[in-house]
Parts: sequence; structure tokens; C-alpha cells
Amino acid sequence: MSDNQQAITEDQRHRAVLIWDHHQMHHLLRPVDVAIGLGSHDLGVATYSVELYRAGLFSTLVFTGGNSPTTAKVFPRGEAVHFREHAIDLGVPAEAILLEPDAGNTGQNITLSREVLAAAGITPNTVLLVSKPYMERRSFATARKLWPDVEILCASEPLEFDDYVKSIGDERLVLDMLIGDLQRVIEYPKLGFAIEQEVPEDVHAAYESLIRDGFTSRLIAF
Repeated sequence: MSDNQQAITEDQRHRAVLIWDHHQMHHLLRPVDVAIGLGSHDLGVATYSVELYRAGLFSTLVFTGGNSPTTAKVFPRGEAVHFREHAIDLGVPAEAILLEPDAGNTGQNITLSREVLAAAGITPNTVLLVSKPYMERRSFATARKLWPDVEILCASEPLEFDDYVKSIGDERLVLDMLIGDLQRVIEYPKLGFAIEQEVPEDVHAAYESLIRDGFTSRLIAF
């Protein structure tokens, strides 16, 4: 954390952990037909996808994602391209990885990955989505809406909240991202982008209070 960043309070941290835990689906992992690594600013998604590949959970891995304002400088050739290169560097055979380099949002991650798989002659019954830890629930809700005929499992790098904050290096940004993703979990079903999911009262209260505290940079207008 830089000198000009105000540290979060212990109470804000407690509320953030409630939201962090809610974002994770806690699925029991098992072998699946394919995995899809969702592009983002977090290269840990690619690293953990490699771990799961080595564990024998799948033989085909799709990396999906173009660029966003937060990733263009970090991954100038696109999220999926850099994720694929990282996975190959870590020993995954190039022929095991399919590339979807154009998606600009989670809905496109799902629909375009499905098209890439179909073009390769693959029609999966089970799909594992590998994402950032706080994106599991939103990716699950999106995939269940857009790809209802497959079984969706979710996974992310097994990090506690404090460890993830250290890996990013900006605790206020992490809270902003937690709030932004929960807003989408709540609002996207109304727009037909995702299935609806219950948000527990304590999680919703933590969300509203952190918005009042100013953690709003990742909120979008509806």
C-alpha cells in the first residue's frame, strides 16, 4: 500500500470478509470435460488453472479475454494470450489450450468460449470456471443463465482475503472490486444477464455500509 492510501479500518475489513466469503461458491472440485480460465488483471487465474490441469481435472483448457482499461497495460496482447503463454511456460502443452481472445465481459467470456469449443468439436456436459476469488459467484450466475444445459463448477486460487489483498497491494481497490462484483450479482438478473441468487442479510448490510463508506469506484450506473 502506498503512503497516500488510507488504510481500511478493522470494521471495514470484517465487512469485506463477509462479502469475500459470499462471492466464493465453495464447490467440491472433481474431473470435468473442460475448464475455462476467465481473463482479468489477475495472472493467478492462469497459475491456478495450471495446477488444476496438473491434478488431472481436465484435459482441455480455454483461456478467454481481450482487454479492458485495467488490463491493457499489463497484458498488451490481451488477457487470454498472456494467460496461455504463462500456462505454456509452466508446462501445459500448447495443444491442450484453446484461445478466445475477444471477450470484453463475462457474458462474452461464456458465449465466445462455447463457440470456440464447438469449433473444436467439443460439446461439454461439465465445465469448470476458473476466476478471481471474488468473481466465482458472478461467473456462476452468468454461465447458468447463458449455458443452462451444462453443469457449472467454479474454482479460484485458494487465498484468504488478507493474502489476496497482499498479492494485489491495494486494499481499498480490493474492497471496491468486491463491492462492484456484488452489485452485478444483485442487479444483473434484473437485466437478464444472470440467474438470481440470494444475498444473505448480513452480506447485503455489509455491502450497503461499504458503499456509504465510499468504496464505489467499481460500481456501474443502472
